[in-house]
Amino acid sequence: MAINDYIIAPSILSADFAKLGEEVVNVIAAGADWVHFDVMDNHYVPNLTIGPLVCAAIRPCTTVPIDVHLMVKPVDRIVPDFARAGADIITFHPEASEHVDRSLALIRDNGCQAGLVFNPATPLNYMDYVLDKLDVILLMSVNPGFGGQQFIPATLAKARQARAKLDAYEQESGRRIRLEIDGGVNAANIADIARAGVDAFVAGSAIFGAGKDGDPHRYDSIVAALRAELSAVGA
Repeated sequence: MAINDYIIAPSILSADFAKLGEEVVNVIAAGADWVHFDVMDNHYVPNLTIGPLVCAAIRPCTTVPIDVHLMVKPVDRIVPDFARAGADIITFHPEASEHVDRSLALIRDNGCQAGLVFNPATPLNYMDYVLDKLDVILLMSVNPGFGGQQFIPATLAKARQARAKLDAYEQESGRRIRLEIDGGVNAANIADIARAGVDAFVAGSAIFGAGKDGDPHRYDSIVAALRAELSAVGA
């Protein structure tokens, strides 16, 4: 896969919320492709983060896609709110929806790309009957709820299984579905993750945490280091 095909999506969960707009501007200027937006409800996951109002606040700060990951239950109630707030991609956990097909259709009907999120122990078969409504599959390589966790190695085998399913569907339909990963991604493991078939990478503390020395230009070198590792994949 060409280096231009890889997506780097910094998670603002690890950003400085006292200057969130500035953080978004700086990380995009450093070469990030998407902004990853983690939504937690203290119900589906044991943490509480941010909602549509914050999404609407950062939307004017960037023209790149905002990738909203819903860790909430129920799902459908909040989808139109995020679509209005400027989300481009909305993903959710199948366990959190009573009707997965309906939730995916709702996201697309609201003008956003749609995707499913798989926790480390969630089987991939949820995707089998809704591939026609999917734009993204997001694999959690940590248990959701908190940033800064260590990558779970078993996710690599799961990524290879997901990539095989998505490649077979693309060959049949001609339509590409992105494979994204979230949790513990950094310069030391991103190449191995890419070799497993992943093409979109969420990185929170690896980017924002490493840049908290007050120098926004630090993000340039962090994103460049991630891209340098990706450039070696397949070489």
